[in-house]
Amino acid sequence: MSKKPYGILAEFETPAALLSAAEKVRDAGYSRWDVFTPFPIHGMDRVMGLKNSLVGWVSLMMGAGAFVSVVGLIWFANAFDYPLLVGGKPMFSVPMTFVPAYIMMIMGAAVGALIGMFAFNELPRFHHPLFAGRRFELVSRDRFVLLIGSTDPKFSPTATRQLLESLGGAHIETIED
Repeated sequence: MSKKPYGILAEFETPAALLSAAEKVRDAGYSRWDVFTPFPIHGMDRVMGLKNSLVGWVSLMMGAGAFVSVVGLIWFANAFDYPLLVGGKPMFSVPMTFVPAYIMMIMGAAVGALIGMFAFNELPRFHHPLFAGRRFELVSRDRFVLLIGSTDPKFSPTATRQLLESLGGAHIETIED
């Protein structure tokens, strides 16, 4: 039984070569492709059309929700649930509420960042087809790799391979899922 292809992988020697190849892949109309590099390449996010991550918004919402929840809990507990008048102090005081609410805001934002990162990165993923690639482990050292996924509408095993060869890709490999 043959496995279905996950995509076609091509290595490039330099960051500039990879950036140039990425621009040409984008201009050729491919939409499901990715690059893997040992370090960030300036301008690659612009070429790939990546937008800002939504993780920050999830973190903001969770932090704000935690802050408001703690303030509400303290207000409810002191003013309604168990009103205890001590020394003529008010039932609810903003300065005394701020410290625990601030601490919980930090905790909520941290949990929100973790949840958002897991959700938007589709984690946890215990297996990825790229890890079976013979040369993919070199990406963490000194290789620059471009992958065109088989779920791309323009994907064709022969035409995509020919495009990557014409762009100067070396060690072109079909990754199976």
